Amino acid sequence: MTETATSELDDSFHVFDTTLRDGAQREGINLTVADKLAIARHLDDFGVGFIEGGWPGANPRDTEFFARAQQEIDFRHAQLVAFGATRRAGGKAAEDPQVKALLDSGAPVITLVAKSHDRHVELALRTTLDENLEMIRDTVSHLRAQGRRVFVDCEHFFDGYRANAAYAKSVVRTAAEAGADVVILCDTNGGMLPAQVHAVVSTVLADTGARLGIHAQDDTGCAVANTLAAVDAGATHVQCTANGYGERVGNANLFPVVAALELKYGKKVLPEGRLREMTRISHAIAEVVNLTPSTHQPYVGVSAFAHKAGLHASAIKVDPDLYQHIDPELVGNTMRMLVSDMAGRASVELKGKELGIDLGGDRELVGRVVERVKERELKGYTYEAADASFELLLREEVAGKPLRYFRTESWRAIVEDRPDGTHANEATVKLWAKSERIVATAEGNGPVNALDRALRVALEKIYPELAALDLVDYKVRILEGVHGTQSTTRVLISTSDGKGEWSTVGVAENVIAASWQALEDAYTYGLLRAGVEPAE
Repeated sequence: MTETATSELDDSFHVFDTTLRDGAQREGINLTVADKLAIARHLDDFGVGFIEGGWPGANPRDTEFFARAQQEIDFRHAQLVAFGATRRAGGKAAEDPQVKALLDSGAPVITLVAKSHDRHVELALRTTLDENLEMIRDTVSHLRAQGRRVFVDCEHFFDGYRANAAYAKSVVRTAAEAGADVVILCDTNGGMLPAQVHAVVSTVLADTGARLGIHAQDDTGCAVANTLAAVDAGATHVQCTANGYGERVGNANLFPVVAALELKYGKKVLPEGRLREMTRISHAIAEVVNLTPSTHQPYVGVSAFAHKAGLHASAIKVDPDLYQHIDPELVGNTMRMLVSDMAGRASVELKGKELGIDLGGDRELVGRVVERVKERELKGYTYEAADASFELLLREEVAGKPLRYFRTESWRAIVEDRPDGTHANEATVKLWAKSERIVATAEGNGPVNALDRALRVALEKIYPELAALDLVDYKVRILEGVHGTQSTTRVLISTSDGKGEWSTVGVAENVIAASWQALEDAYTYGLLRAGVEPAE
């Protein structure tokens, strides 16, 4: 249960996650209660101090989440937080049904949103500035009297401070004097810049003496920088969302904020060993919300420590730290060498080492590989996105012949347009494997799927290991060519054996031929991974 959660960290600095509330407002995210429970488990595993679960009483889903979270999750690091508003104008907190719903949630910590912009008070709440202060004072003190810890989010604080600094600061003072542990300054519209945030936080801290936090939206692309600027100015509570999810363009991204605090500031804000889980947690949460993880996200993206240029590779060969700001293993990521037409000898040597292939300092061999990569990329191949195809190319150059489990005699794919408007897709492949000629035919829901099935039918009796393979992604790109349908086509295929994934590439003047190339490489690499000895 939430109240029993303990942490080896003290209370001097808070990492507060609001993915389940503010992050869920991102366009395209629609979380079920099961989704929210899964994300809460991941966040607790990561080691954040507080997880804001939603607004109980505002909708049935959030109410159910709090009830189930207390029964189904044994929080080890985080405390569950309920979000809500101050009492209504003219009423009493003890009689307000929304405030009662916050208490009924069972959450040990409650975050109240309060108006700190004078025009919002008058136009949105339709009450007086003094009554707004009383609403804050009454609600905070009532919740404190019920044994709950209270944080107060000052909505539109920075815009309100610009319009009426005295009133904005009076909101902070009122919340702190009523018993709020932390008063959070919210850049709700996301329009602030780091120097501005630093100046305002410094002044408010000096003038009020309250413990301050920061909540930054990313509309200027500065949410992470604004969060760190607030920390520089004295804020000791940061509100973030996993992968920066949130309304409009998003919120301060939890992962680069935490990584900066731990690795750049030297602040211990996570339990021991949890930072190394960051990449895994980021990707796991992306899977739950059904969004593809950003490949170029700082620290946790698969490209965060990927090196392509030959100049970089030459330096990395001497010392990886020359072109990396941290050791990627600190955040659970890995360095990757990308091989492309920009590759030099060092890139190929490092990639070979990464793949477990010893090039033995053979300059002639490495030179051949570099030239072959450049020649093929000129034709449209891309090896930075197809590691498996590159490894097969590299092994072919090392061995002096292709790695081959089967040899294709011919293949064909037929698409039949029927009078009733349906289509039939049939493929036939003719191959040789282990001195045996095999002819196989199969149908599919498209010509490429039919080819995939025919290839599987042909080979599975000889190579039962192929039964574990599954085509998990298929991408087609039309490259520059003479005219539209005469253009060169590139196909990238991702395949899984249940233990890992690999990508292969094919390039041809038509999509079916390009797909066949990528399929051949995918099956060949799958057999190599399975430890099968080549037939030739």
